[in-house]
Amino acid sequence: MKRRRGGGMSRVLPALFVVLWSSGFVGARAVLPYSEPFTFLALRFGLTALVLLPVVLARRAPVPHGGSFFHVVVAGLMVHAWYLGGVFFAVDRGMPAGLIALIAGLQPLLTAALALPLLGERPSRRQWGGLGLGLIGVIMVLGEKLAPQGDTLFSGFGLPALGGGLLALVGLTVGTLYQKRFCQGVDLGMASFLQFTVSTMALLPLAFLLETRTIAWTGEFIAGLVWLVLGLSVGAVFLLLLLIKRGGASQVASLFYLVPPVTALMAWALYDEPLGPLALAGMAVAGTGVALAARR
Repeated sequence: MKRRRGGGMSRVLPALFVVLWSSGFVGARAVLPYSEPFTFLALRFGLTALVLLPVVLARRAPVPHGGSFFHVVVAGLMVHAWYLGGVFFAVDRGMPAGLIALIAGLQPLLTAALALPLLGERPSRRQWGGLGLGLIGVIMVLGEKLAPQGDTLFSGFGLPALGGGLLALVGLTVGTLYQKRFCQGVDLGMASFLQFTVSTMALLPLAFLLETRTIAWTGEFIAGLVWLVLGLSVGAVFLLLLLIKRGGASQVASLFYLVPPVTALMAWALYDEPLGPLALAGMAVAGTGVALAARR
């Protein structure tokens, strides 16, 4: 019975993670009309830390000391402040949610390339094939968004947004590898609390220096804030840390190939973004690639 439950959880947790993580890109589009990016992220991270504080205190989770504390802080700054700062900056500068998801979807190949020198993990030929197939599927899903139009680099945005997306990709990739290499054995709840706390402290100066810190407290903004705090910052991030702890870096990273297709589905359902036959075929290709790359 234990094996069955473990096998079932190993299938449910990655699927749940993909759905939650994908909703974050759509959530960014929902809240940014009412708040500037760094202001919103500082608020989101601060609220998440407050939500996690009583949980950590009730569990009496041990605080990491010395080098472990430093590693948890560094990993948190990369996975939260650096990565999400780049994502929200790019969306705020006009990049579509689906396209920033595509850029983040390049993470599996970058992770696989860095996993050997940093973690000693050597992806198999089958895994490399799955990663390549997943990349093809992702490009098929969002390929129509890559055509230049007018005087912009892409449709509706320029170099600053692209730079934010690429910085987000690097932050997420290096952050997950760093988490896998240096943060094993640290309580997940305490690690999350510390990481969101230091990420709040990192983004507050940017909000004060670069933004007006004006927020329109509409019903849509409040709903988006609640979801991004509870569903994303608590739920999805906890699942990511758990999956990193339990699996290989390349296997976990391959799940990010499913994020752009699922994000495209959500954007189609919520914002009527186009989703044609090529995109549907790309979803099938990306899913096949992930199945190959994630298989042990």
